Amino acid sequence: MAKRRGFETEAIHLSKKFGERGALNVPIYQNSTFAQVEPGKWEDYTYTRTNNPTEEALRNALSVLEGGAYGIITSSGLAAINALCEMFDSGDHIVSTADVYGGTYRLFTEFVAKRGIEFSFVESKDITQVSGAVRENTKLIYVETPSNPLLEITDIPAIARIAKSQGALLAVDNTMATPYFQKPLELGADIVIHSLSKYISGHTNVIGGALIVKDDSYRDQIKFIRKATGANPAPFDCYLTLLGLKTLALRMRRHEENALRVAKYLVEQPRVVSVRYPGLSEHPQHELAKKQMSGFGGIVSFELDGDEKVAKKFIQDTELFTISISFGSVASFISYPAQMSHKDMPREERIKRGFSDSLVRLSLGIEDVNDLISALDGAFSKMR
Repeated sequence: MAKRRGFETEAIHLSKKFGERGALNVPIYQNSTFAQVEPGKWEDYTYTRTNNPTEEALRNALSVLEGGAYGIITSSGLAAINALCEMFDSGDHIVSTADVYGGTYRLFTEFVAKRGIEFSFVESKDITQVSGAVRENTKLIYVETPSNPLLEITDIPAIARIAKSQGALLAVDNTMATPYFQKPLELGADIVIHSLSKYISGHTNVIGGALIVKDDSYRDQIKFIRKATGANPAPFDCYLTLLGLKTLALRMRRHEENALRVAKYLVEQPRVVSVRYPGLSEHPQHELAKKQMSGFGGIVSFELDGDEKVAKKFIQDTELFTISISFGSVASFISYPAQMSHKDMPREERIKRGFSDSLVRLSLGIEDVNDLISALDGAFSKMR
């Protein structure tokens, strides 16, 4: 049996299996359609909405890195989540992490719910809440871990056991951790979701998503869903994502290193009420994060002593950090989730979940960490 190669090696060399002979990078097959040999005979590639060689290379590489059997690449992360929801019918029930990305919450409550699919939002870090929410018609448990923006950690193996006992599927949004730091399929999940716009592409130049399944049971279903709903990505975006994938391991290590330094710095600031980062020993799920993750990621959220006005002024006073709704870039971002990534989540829902009006989220890039701390220190000095 061949020795299993390291993540870094696979991420760099996997794409060579799918490119043309001698090509170090997979070519961009910028085709909407492909020639067919004869009428009615379906080739491997006929129409890019169904299959494209550049997209195929990306989904195969991601499937290997996640330890899955098959995947589809979609036009966005939300398109991947929507494709997941298309697997279920009216009358089905989904249990979801409460602290979920605002766009996911909007999709679930304003669109998927119209199809007659029911939702229960629970604190998935609390296993008893998850088991208590499961019903006879529960078909899916949807988990985001670490969660956005509170960075709560859900015990994936424990939730997998609950899902299995019910005959439901477990899907995990692995965008924040990436397959470099966390392997949900190996921990018992059935499906992994990604926004490729974040760490995997890594350079704020792509919008894309991925849905990867553990085995072949749902291969034909998810292939058909993407084909029928038209959520395919552009070949050029797939090419750019493949390039980003090659440096994912290096970047994730630097993101984590910078995040931990910044988190420790924030803990010492008198105007900071609380710091949320799984890599801190005081994080309530730190030991669980150590158990199921090989790293803690590059996102740090913290609450300031003040209100919305104080938080917004701090954000605007922070140099070097770009004010952005996204995360996972080589450049550092700062955001006000309440009115950016989670603006469509009702305030009462946010507050109930411990998501205050003074919460600030940082996405630590790969810059010199001393420059990042200096930029934050400048904003704090204005508060003093």
